[in-house]
Amino acid sequence: MGKSKSAHFNEQQNSLANIAKALGHPARLAIVEYLLKQKECVCGDIVSELPLAQATVSQHLKELKSAGIIKGNIDGNSICYCLNENTIAEFISFLTNITTTISNQRNQCC
Repeated sequence: MGKSKSAHFNEQQNSLANIAKALGHPARLAIVEYLLKQKECVCGDIVSELPLAQATVSQHLKELKSAGIIKGNIDGNSICYCLNENTIAEFISFLTNITTTISNQRNQCC
């Protein structure tokens, strides 16, 4: 969505849309799933886990970081990644609100 249109929506709506957009690619979901399995931040291991080129993985990591889904810390010549708990919690809260509202309206909808 262009900047001119996003100005018509509040900050939370724009933030949630960015999160959803970033999660809307199977490679990015695979990265999130991989990070979930790890006990600590991951540096170069992500490329070896996906059937994608280094440059492609880097672009997906950039999108996830831009949306706030992952955090990255510089460790020497590499960047270590982990999930951003705050962003994940914000998205879960939004989805929980949707499911709660749907459950409460179950008998009032088609």
